[in-house]
Order: sequence, then structure tokens, then C-alpha cells
Amino acid sequence: MALLGNRAGTTTPTGKPPAAPARRPSRLPGLALAALGVAAASAVHLLVPAVPMLTAAVVLGVAAAHLPGLRTVVRGTARPGLTLAGKRLMRLGIVLLGLELSVGDVLGLGWATVVMVLCVVAATFAGTVWLGRRLGLRGDQPVLVATGYSICGASAIGAVSDVRGSDEEDVATSVALVTLCGTLAIAVLPLLHGPLGLDADQFGRWVGAGVHDVGQVVATAQTAGPDALGQAVLVKLLRVMMLAPLVAAMVVAVRRRKGTAPGGKRPPLVPLFVVGFLAAVALRTTGLLPGPLLDGAARVRELLLAAALFGLGSAVHLPTLARTGTRVAALGLGSWIVVAGVSYGGVLLTT
Repeated sequence: MALLGNRAGTTTPTGKPPAAPARRPSRLPGLALAALGVAAASAVHLLVPAVPMLTAAVVLGVAAAHLPGLRTVVRGTARPGLTLAGKRLMRLGIVLLGLELSVGDVLGLGWATVVMVLCVVAATFAGTVWLGRRLGLRGDQPVLVATGYSICGASAIGAVSDVRGSDEEDVATSVALVTLCGTLAIAVLPLLHGPLGLDADQFGRWVGAGVHDVGQVVATAQTAGPDALGQAVLVKLLRVMMLAPLVAAMVVAVRRRKGTAPGGKRPPLVPLFVVGFLAAVALRTTGLLPGPLLDGAARVRELLLAAALFGLGSAVHLPTLARTGTRVAALGLGSWIVVAGVSYGGVLLTT
């Protein structure tokens, strides 16, 4: 009879009723807050077009985490949904980013430009990691900042942090730093156009090779005209293509460091979202997708990344950031000098 009672779920071998399974915290409050953050970021961009929507999303996320009325919600009931936005929606946005790339357009830049971009990515990544370690920054911050500066800003940070299992606070701090410096580039780089003796095409390539996020590249390069903008976007998208091999290299490094994970599983050499990214690149390369569909996908991508960046921004803890603020700022400035200097030299050598 006891056996029958156990099967019915009424008692346990100790005679006590079985414990109810723990309920998963709802993610809806956090996702709803992220949606409101995206709407607010979009409004900021419409009112002040010079401020990219993705930049506004990060800033608003940081603000939401520190406003007295929202702070408790962000750190409590909304946290699961905001974390989901920062990870899962970021992956979807990265997949759609692949639709911006065409292999033919990128190769049309010429092998000299391809080599230049590879050198910029390698020098920026290695130099930033080295400097971050020398400055004593914690955890994955040097690697994540290096990824953001060398590839494509917050999107690359999200991809690499996903495979490395980085601490959420390290991710948020790195995103905040890279976003801030990329935003400053919008104002600073156009002032250097004339003094550096660059023509429109050279300026566009310099911006594409040295500015972090795609939106920031567009905002910076358009100040020199449509030719500069076209060159900047192509060079930038060539940098974005480096994301897939970088993530694969990170997976190999994690495998060697951690070995087999509990349960006998090992992280896949190429994560699923990277496979999706490459598939999107291949699909765009076929030329079969109509323009309106690509425009719609680009809009959805921007919304997904804005929600993800709002979620990441909400994880920034300013008091903690202030304790390492000088070192983080030094890393950001040093990495900015490296990427701007190497890309400037590369542009002069290849044009």
C-alpha cells in the first residue's frame, strides 16, 4: 500500500508529502522592461539622430539599474528576463547581422585591404589583452574589451562572453566601456579628417577599420560624404566576418582550459548562433533576398540588439565600476590608440 501511495505521489518513503518542484522565475517582467527600454532608446535616437539607438539603449539600461524607483525591480523580479535579453536576443541579433554581409562585396575591396584588416584585428586584440593583464583587470574584462575593440563592439562581446561563460558584470562593464569610446569616436574622428591628410575614401576606410559598432561607423563616416560611408561600411563588415573564427578560437581555448564539462559534454567548436551567422552570410551572398526583406531584417536586428544591450547595461554596477574606473579608462584609451594608429598606418599603405 505504501508503494501504491508513493506512485500516486501522496507520500515519500519518509512519510512526508513530496516537495513541490521549484518554479522558474518569470522572465516576462524583464522582457517587458527591455521592450520599454528599446522604445525609449528609439525615441532618443529620433530626437537626437547623432545618438545611435544602440548607444542610447546601453545608457538607459545603466540608468534603470540605478534609479531609485527601478533599481529594486531591475535587480529583483526583472533580472531573469533582462539576463535572457542580454544573452538569447543578442545571439539572434548576431545571426541577423550576417545578412548585412556579402562575400563578393567584401572581396571586392582587394587582398591588400583584407590583409590590413586582419593585421588591425590581430594587433588590437593582442595589444588590448596584454595591456588589460598588465593593468590587473579582473576576470574576462581584458579579453572582452579586446574583442569589442577589434571586431564589432557589443555584438562581439556578447558572442565571446557566451562561449566563455563570462561573469555578467564583466560583460556589462566591457560593453559600457566599448560603447562609450565608440560614441566619442563619432565626435572626435571627423575633427581629424583634415589634419591627418586623408581623402574621403581613406577616411572611410580608417573609420571602418577603427570604430567599433556598425551604427557608430555609419554615424562617423557619413560626415565625409557617401563615398566615405560606402568604404567605411565595407571595411567594417570585413571586420565583422572575423567574428566567426574568433569565436571558434575561443571555444578551443575554453576546451583546453576546462576540458569536458560536468555530464560529459564539451562546448561545440562552432556554436549554433555562429552557424546561423555564417548561414545568413551565405544566404545574402546568393543575391536572392529582396531589398525590402533585407531592410526589415536590419530593423529587427537593431531592435534585438537594443533589447540585449539594455539588458547588459542594466547589469552595470557603477560603484563597482568606479573602483576600477581608472584602470578601465586606461585600457579603453590604450586600445583606442592601438586600433586608430594601426588602422591609420594600414590605410596609408594600402591606398
